[in-house]
Amino acid sequence: MKISTKGRYGLTIMIELAKKHGEGPTSLKTIAQANELSEHYLEQLIAPLRNAGLVKSIRGAYGGYELTSTPSKITAGDVIRVLEGPITPVEGIEDEEPAKRELWIRIRDAIRDVLDNTTLEDLASHSEDQEPEGYMFYI
Repeated sequence: MKISTKGRYGLTIMIELAKKHGEGPTSLKTIAQANELSEHYLEQLIAPLRNAGLVKSIRGAYGGYELTSTPSKITAGDVIRVLEGPITPVEGIEDEEPAKRELWIRIRDAIRDVLDNTTLEDLASHSEDQEPEGYMFYI
């Protein structure tokens, strides 16, 4: 499974809204400028997120978008499924031989586990200065 720009930029929108949660609506123009993205493309991505009930639009001079729930209740999996569809690394898993099917299922489940256990709050609170956790190998 490869996450397209739809999923990546959609997650960017949601993380920015999570960072501003409780401060009022945020415009797509603000998000686009802060992340050097096309505002027009973000407009195409926000509609399915709104239709799925993850964001709401606020009209008016100081309008924009807000999350419909707290950032701790929306997961990366929620966003990716709306924009990318079902999370599956391989099409037609059921037609595979048992050994390969088991591998694809384990990969799918691992991806789902990470996406479904990573909230927007987790992503929004992650500092740019923090180094990602890595593995330490000893020989």
